[in-house]
Amino acid sequence: MMAQADQPSTDWGNLNKYANANKNLKPPTLTEKRIVFMGNSITEFWLSFDESFFANKPYINRGISGQTTPQMLIRFRQDVIDLSPTVVVILAGINDIAENTGHITQEQSFGNIVSMTELANANNIKVVLCSVLPAFDFPWHPGLEPAEKIVKLNAMIKAYCMKERIVYVDYYSNMVDERKGLDKRYTEDGVHPILAGYKVMEPLVEEGIEQALRSK
Repeated sequence: MMAQADQPSTDWGNLNKYANANKNLKPPTLTEKRIVFMGNSITEFWLSFDESFFANKPYINRGISGQTTPQMLIRFRQDVIDLSPTVVVILAGINDIAENTGHITQEQSFGNIVSMTELANANNIKVVLCSVLPAFDFPWHPGLEPAEKIVKLNAMIKAYCMKERIVYVDYYSNMVDERKGLDKRYTEDGVHPILAGYKVMEPLVEEGIEQALRSK
C-alpha cells in the first residue's frame, strides 16, 4: 500500500497498469457472471497470497497497491465498467486515512465510494461494498491514529448500504483486535493480510457476491 513505484508521474490514477490486460480480456459469455474486485494492495496482493481463490472463477482482480478512493474513481470506467461485470466488489478507503495522496476527510472518501457505486448502478452492475480492514497504525506513515477514523468510515458505508439496500461485507468485525487494530493472527505489518487473513475474508465476500447475484 505504500508506494506506487511502477506508476508514471503523469498517470495519477495508474490507468496504464491494467490497460493491456483489459484490452486482451474477452467480453463475458452470455452465461458468465463476471465479478471485478476494485481496490488497493489488499485486493492486488490477494492474488499473490491465494491464487486458488481466483482460479477457475469469473473473478477479475483490479487492485492497485497504494491507491486512494479518488484514484480508483478515475479508473473506474476503464477497470470496471468497460469490463461488463455483473458485480463489482469495492474495498477502498484505508489509504485515504493513511494520507497516501494527501489529507482527505472520511466524508470525502465516503463520497468517492458512493460515486463509484452510482457509476456501477447506472451501468446495471450490482455492488458489494466492503468494510475497511482495521489498523492501529501505518508503518509507512506512523502517528495518524487511524483506528477511530476507520470506525467512522465503516459506519458511513454500512449505513449507506442499509439505506440503499446494497450488500455490505463486514471484514472489520471478523478481523479486529482489542486495540481496534488488525488481529496479529492475520497480518505481519498490522495493515496487510497474510494468507490466514484472506482465508477469513474469502467466505465473507463470496457470501456477499452470492447475495448480490440473488438481488433484483
